[in-house]
Amino acid sequence: MLKFIKGHMESIDGIEIYPIISLLIFFVFFVVLFLWVISANKKYIEQVSNIPLESDEEENNTKL
Repeated sequence: MLKFIKGHMESIDGIEIYPIISLLIFFVFFVVLFLWVISANKKYIEQVSNIPLESDEEENNTKL
């Protein structure tokens, strides 16, 4: 099965650029994500990480 796909893909002109493009897209995405994580405002991260806990506290307070 894989030999059939490989043989078919080799017959397409210019197909070798697609793996390179996809690798570059994913590499750039993860580099940008890493840079955002490093430079993110710590107060914002703390506020966002407490959102699930705040909603649980509000539900418990309304039940009392």
